[in-house]
Order: sequence, then C-alpha cells, then structure tokens
Amino acid sequence: MSMVPDGRILALDVGSVRIGVAVSDPLGIIGQPFKVITCSSQEKDIAAIREIVEGTQAVRIVVGLPLNLEGKPGPQANRVLEFVEVLRQAVAVEVVTMDERYTTAGAERFLISANVRRKKRKQIVDKIAAQQILQTYLDRLRRTSQKPSE
Repeated sequence: MSMVPDGRILALDVGSVRIGVAVSDPLGIIGQPFKVITCSSQEKDIAAIREIVEGTQAVRIVVGLPLNLEGKPGPQANRVLEFVEVLRQAVAVEVVTMDERYTTAGAERFLISANVRRKKRKQIVDKIAAQQILQTYLDRLRRTSQKPSE
C-alpha cells in the first residue's frame, strides 16, 4: 500500500448488477457512501466511474476484491480483476484492489440492525459495502503511514 494520497479516494464494490461507490473527504480520513451505479455495459459503467472521478477530483480508486474464504480469487474476483484492468486504461488515477471479504454481508447486517426495510436495503447495501471497503483502506493507510518501521 502506498502513501496517503493528497485528495479524495473512491472505493468501488463491483457486482454483476450494481456498483457501489463511496468517496473519502479530501484529507482521506472518512469514507462516505456516494452512489450506486446500475450496471449496463462495461463501457457505460466505466464512463460513469470516470465521470465520478472527475466530479470528485479523486486521486485514487480502491476496488474491493471478493476473495473466497481461503483468500484466493474465485470466478467473481476474476471478473472484478478483468474490470480493474479495463478501468486502469480508462482513468488517469491509480487503481488498487483490496480484499473485501464480508463487506457486503457486514453492510447487510448493519442495515438490518438499523431497521432498514428490505427494499431500501437493496438500494443502498452496495454503497454501504463500498464505504466499508474505503474506510478499511483509509484506516490501514493511516496506520502504515504513522508507523515507519514495521
């Protein structure tokens, strides 16, 4: 993981139906749910992400990688990695991946505990999952930048 960048960071929770998007504050301290992109074609999905990058002036994108329980990529992770390769060609900012095991399940549990109705949960679970990916990433960046010898 590289140093804390100067500017906003986007996080993506890439699914086959929706892409959850979260964005950090300019100092890279707090991640906020941003929006959900309904997947259509890869070209349109990438264009929507590029538009968000430009609109938020993001300097890096973190994409959640859904590894299996053993920490290895399965079919969904391979699909996300292919998407990441196309995304890297389409945007002028760094694109990194991060293990996102359990984030969607965690987001779902959080929304259930907050008494969010099932229909509403479907609409927001992806951006909450993206926010969890982003917050985990931001916290790790801060920890590693504060401890020079580890």
